[in-house]
Amino acid sequence: MNVEEFRDFCLSFPNTREGMPFEGFFRNSRSILVFYVNEKMFCLFDLDKFDHCTLKCDPKRIDELMGEKGIDKPFNLSPKHWISVALNGDISWEIVKDLVTQSHKLVVAGIS
Repeated sequence: MNVEEFRDFCLSFPNTREGMPFEGFFRNSRSILVFYVNEKMFCLFDLDKFDHCTLKCDPKRIDELMGEKGIDKPFNLSPKHWISVALNGDISWEIVKDLVTQSHKLVVAGIS
């Protein structure tokens, strides 16, 4: 899956929009693309690198997932609620898509 296909997948969820809220901040965060459901983030990644994405995650699953190759602590977000997922082939695209779907559902449930 390339960056455009991944972007299209993230935008396929209901009430989802994208934005680049960090453009005016730090030089290394200008190309961070964030996906929101309503006003809450559920996925973000660096357009220039496209080597990993950061996803909201059920805190009950984080310890279990941290034992998997390609899952790590997020950069600059709470490791209690977020994970970093490698997009380099360590994890199958089916699992990545499932984690993105679960992230979206988790955020929707928090909004309701």
